[in-house]
Amino acid sequence: MPVIRVDMWEGRTNDQKKELVEIFSREMARITGCDVGTVYVILNDVKKDNWGIDGQLCSEKFPD
Repeated sequence: MPVIRVDMWEGRTNDQKKELVEIFSREMARITGCDVGTVYVILNDVKKDNWGIDGQLCSEKFPD
């Protein structure tokens, strides 16, 4: 049972998330030979206020 975890900034549409889940699942199954029905994909939408890089909050470093 493969599990794929994706942490990304919030703001993607449900259609984008759906496409990510479909493609990640299909490709994991293809590459590993497992059944696509056993692949779990967990998408974590993280606010820029809760993500830091280079000693800064991403909300400050990458404002909209």
